[in-house]
Amino acid sequence: MRIGGVITAMVTPFDERGRLAEDEAVRLMRHLVAHGSDGLVLAGTTGEGPTLSDEEKLRLFGLAVEELGDRAMVIAGTGSNDTAHTVELTERATATGVDAVLVVTPYYNKPNRRGLLAHFRAAAAATDRPLVVYNIPSRSVVDLPNDLLAELAELPNVAAVKQARFEDVRPIDGMDLLAGNDDMLAEVLDMGGTGGILVASHLVGDEMRRMIDDPDRRRHIAHEIAGLVKAVNTVAPAPATIKSSLNLLGHSVGSPRLPLVPASDEEVDVIRAALERHGLLSTV
Repeated sequence: MRIGGVITAMVTPFDERGRLAEDEAVRLMRHLVAHGSDGLVLAGTTGEGPTLSDEEKLRLFGLAVEELGDRAMVIAGTGSNDTAHTVELTERATATGVDAVLVVTPYYNKPNRRGLLAHFRAAAAATDRPLVVYNIPSRSVVDLPNDLLAELAELPNVAAVKQARFEDVRPIDGMDLLAGNDDMLAEVLDMGGTGGILVASHLVGDEMRRMIDDPDRRRHIAHEIAGLVKAVNTVAPAPATIKSSLNLLGHSVGSPRLPLVPASDEEVDVIRAALERHGLLSTV
């Protein structure tokens, strides 16, 4: 399976008591697929995977498979810094019928090269679905150099890498390249990447889809959305900014779970202004 297009790393909606809001999650899935998303990542970083229980994650995966069917790719975030836990959740996610799994580099433990290879080999062996490697050294401390990615690409079902570092990004033979940061999408597409796992696509998914479909206007579109992309990725941690944005736009996704906190009043003002400048929120 080729992994590409606009894949939104979906926030996880919570109700006023901080519980999984299933109905709102389904509504958001429908909205995203109707506005440019070719697929969704559930229980990833933006989906607050670290504070979801396994049962909550599996419920999300099942809801997405049931709701989206073959209309969009469902990618389950199953990675952690515990290989045994990653294997177990990958097996259980596969049983729900997801299309692929996303496995992050093990954080905090800081494994060496042999440990990283062993971790991803174990995760890949736990499923018959495509596995997307998630390389994000800014959060996990460890980095997967390109020669190590090339070695992982030799595994039959390691299909893609979500590349969230900024230096030395390039395609790897046998592995689809996905932008892991919103502001990298145009550059990654220009070098032959297949798409991105994105956050701002909650708000400008149609525009990001056009960046793929219309290469001649790609850089122009990227420039047009740059202000909004910057706001939702820098004002506060992405789950908080995206949730604030969606709440302002009428999606009841609630607040993030601790240790993340909601955007402050001042931060919400910056987000609101960015939405207004982009024409997503009326100034009246």
